[in-house]
Amino acid sequence: MATVNLKGNPCNLRGTMPAVGGKAPAFNLTKSDLSPVTLDSLAGKTKIIVTVPSLDTPVCQTETRKFNEKAAALGNTEVLVVSSDLPFAMKRFCETEGIESVSACSDLRDRAFGERYGVAIADGPLQGVTARAVFVIDGDNNVTYAQLVPEIAEEPDYDAALAAAKG
Repeated sequence: MATVNLKGNPCNLRGTMPAVGGKAPAFNLTKSDLSPVTLDSLAGKTKIIVTVPSLDTPVCQTETRKFNEKAAALGNTEVLVVSSDLPFAMKRFCETEGIESVSACSDLRDRAFGERYGVAIADGPLQGVTARAVFVIDGDNNVTYAQLVPEIAEEPDYDAALAAAKG
């Protein structure tokens, strides 16, 4: 069982992260406009999947803003910021912050998403939400990059993720 830390305190995760070189697990997420987005609906595109605990936290907000800024320069790439937040709260945040280059997505209808991607927090104060991680998936749905951020309160390696997305 993988673990991450929340301010130095370990939290166990459920599931297994997809391996680099392996196929990405299927998903059925809900965008902030309540429309569905699936792995199959993004076929042929590079996907950056960013999992966060909640867009109501400062680190998650900063991360979403940075990926929004950097994603604007990526061609044929979809950036999905995934959390357990309700789509309505995600929409409010994105509209307030001018987030237009990433899609905020909820696991509202696909509660097994976190487990299939190995980021479901199994215990501790954040039990039930997703740990901070970044996955890059190519147009053929192969995982080309995966980072589980060891400390939930820290940001991911943006440069490594973006480099992987550019190929």
